Amino acid sequence: MGRLFWKFFFAFWLSLLVAGAAVGFAVWLHNQSERDEIRLLQGGPRAAWVLDTATTILEAAGPDGLSDLLERWQRRHWRSQLMVVDDTGRDLLGRSVAPEALASARAARGADDQVREVKTASGATYLLFVTSDGEARSPRGRRPPEPSPWVPIFVGLIASIGFSVLLAWYLSKPVRHLRWAFQAAAEGRLDARVQPLMGGRRDEIADLGRDFDRMAQQLQQLIAAQRRLLHDVSHELRSPLARLQAAIGLLRQNPARLDASLERIERESERLDELVGELLTLSRLEAGGGDAPLEQLDLMDLIAAIADDARFEAEASGRRLHFEGQGEAIARVRGELMHRAFENVIRNAVKYTAEGSQVDVTASVREGVLQLCVGDRGPGLPESDLEAVFEPFHRGSNGQSAKGFGLGLAIARRAVETHGGQIRARNRDGGGLELEIMLPLQREA
Repeated sequence: MGRLFWKFFFAFWLSLLVAGAAVGFAVWLHNQSERDEIRLLQGGPRAAWVLDTATTILEAAGPDGLSDLLERWQRRHWRSQLMVVDDTGRDLLGRSVAPEALASARAARGADDQVREVKTASGATYLLFVTSDGEARSPRGRRPPEPSPWVPIFVGLIASIGFSVLLAWYLSKPVRHLRWAFQAAAEGRLDARVQPLMGGRRDEIADLGRDFDRMAQQLQQLIAAQRRLLHDVSHELRSPLARLQAAIGLLRQNPARLDASLERIERESERLDELVGELLTLSRLEAGGGDAPLEQLDLMDLIAAIADDARFEAEASGRRLHFEGQGEAIARVRGELMHRAFENVIRNAVKYTAEGSQVDVTASVREGVLQLCVGDRGPGLPESDLEAVFEPFHRGSNGQSAKGFGLGLAIARRAVETHGGQIRARNRDGGGLELEIMLPLQREA
């Protein structure tokens, strides 16, 4: 069962035993007070007062009046009773009296002030005396014997053990499930889930199980993404390296093509340098933003400058870019990362928009949040790719190809999320893709 089970078990069991002992002690004190009351009533001044009162009522109101008084006293659950017996030995209320008690009372009349003999106006004679509950029996017969005091003790002990076992098992079982899940995760089995084992629990332990499942799922996704990234990086590196080796081989075969081969080697080297640089940027962002310093910038001016540079590139390729933005967007950000994010999004739109079309860049500030919308008139994306387009090395399934490594939007997303913002993609009405960035201005990254 485990140590925690026994800790729960003994804690609950001892608490129940202490509570039971306290209740039993209180009952014992109550019984002691009742015994004291019985002794006081049977031989003390209260017995004389009861007999005097009953005698007065019997002489004044007769048997009917005394009968009403005795019934009221009976309803008070007195353990001692006032017996009123006629000459035939019958009690006024029809109760059965032990022969020994009746014989003792008749022998003591006239000699004991605890026994009274009263003659009513009708001529009937009644014998009044006080007897304990054990000497008086109800008309239905003898009272059943009182149970042994060991019976409630035994029942209480069994009940406390059973309750403690069930409660300890109920609390320790999900802990064992969590221990199994953590052990499975430590062994690399990240597909282990706790929630199906919790059943219908709705407590803090079940919440902990759900948190573990979310953690395991996130780790599983991160490891899968890491493996996919390593595969994509190796694939992207293999192509320029293969072209470098081919250029070197051609140069050795034909030294006369020195200039063309060196140009090819230089171009592939620059491509490798660019790829490694983007991978390093993405790695820093995955680690939380790196060591880039925070600086206070007007993001509206930054976006306007990037849009102005992109406009020249767009016009050189037969495209247009329209920027609209007013006001200030002051925020403390990591300037290099945000510059890369905005530049990648805007240049990506210029790259994919159709020739002769226009890229629309709109920036505004609403309730302390910068909203940047960049829309192109390119082929757009299938709905299934709108989220995957932000993954590293993603290639769209729309058949559109362009230069690049597929890291620009991945860098942009992680840079925005590092500053507490969001970025999402959606298809535009009439064709094209629109990227929207929502960035809070008051949050320090």
